[in-house]
Amino acid sequence: MIKKHSIHKQSSAYIAFRAINIVIMLTIILLIMIPILKIIIDSFDEKASETVFRIFPETFTLGAYKLIVSRPSIFRPLMISFITTISGTILAMSVTSLYAYGLSQRSLPGRKFLLVLALITMVFRAGMIPLFLVIRDLGLMNSLLAVILVHAMDAYYLLLLKNFFEGIPTSIFDAAEIDGCSPLQTFIRVVLPLSKPGLAAIGLFYTVFYWNQFFDYILYIQTKPNLHNFQVFLRSLVIETDTQGFEGFSFATQSLKNAAITVSIIPVLVLYPFVQKYFVKGINLGAVKG
Repeated sequence: MIKKHSIHKQSSAYIAFRAINIVIMLTIILLIMIPILKIIIDSFDEKASETVFRIFPETFTLGAYKLIVSRPSIFRPLMISFITTISGTILAMSVTSLYAYGLSQRSLPGRKFLLVLALITMVFRAGMIPLFLVIRDLGLMNSLLAVILVHAMDAYYLLLLKNFFEGIPTSIFDAAEIDGCSPLQTFIRVVLPLSKPGLAAIGLFYTVFYWNQFFDYILYIQTKPNLHNFQVFLRSLVIETDTQGFEGFSFATQSLKNAAITVSIIPVLVLYPFVQKYFVKGINLGAVKG
């Protein structure tokens, strides 16, 4: 008979364990939050510095934000960022969820081959130059399709969704089939509504990725700067500040840089509370089977 060991909640060992856990968690939270807080606080500080950390701005100013918003050239990159983020996320979620749903069906012919085909991309990536040559030969250079299509599916997210779909009881699929649903109708009417946590989590990952895209725009859109997104615009703004400065504004250059970073993360901060309730559940359920 195997003797089970347990730790009583009032015991010294349990209290010490909780205390160590709290200390470790607080340390991790501080390591994550301090750089973010410094960026946000310094964006409002007229005397922002790269090295000094302040809890409150020494001289409060909104000058950096006014400068960013006052530039008419900001709106086109911003719209391009929204368009590519929304369209890219929808495309990526459609491709990934349909592929994952197919792999979750054990009766699918060639299921193992399709799974291995996806897993290969996790281990053996072609690299930047071969991908660039493919985009060029397809005639997608200087097109927003180039920055959208190349990331239409991520194998890691595919596995998470596949495991999530496999967690749905097969009796639900049988009931839908008896009711006359086709496989596509079952997917749309039954699987998707039951998979909100997984879809929300993966959707957030894709959204953040497409929103933060920077290098792909530099690589694939070279002769049409009017197609650059918000991240590239902010980079140009910061470089312009470093080299030329702005007359009539007294705030530090570091304040403008931090304001630009803060503005770039606002959409993600706004979106996260809406999917947060699904986030932990979606990731845990998708990762159970590895």
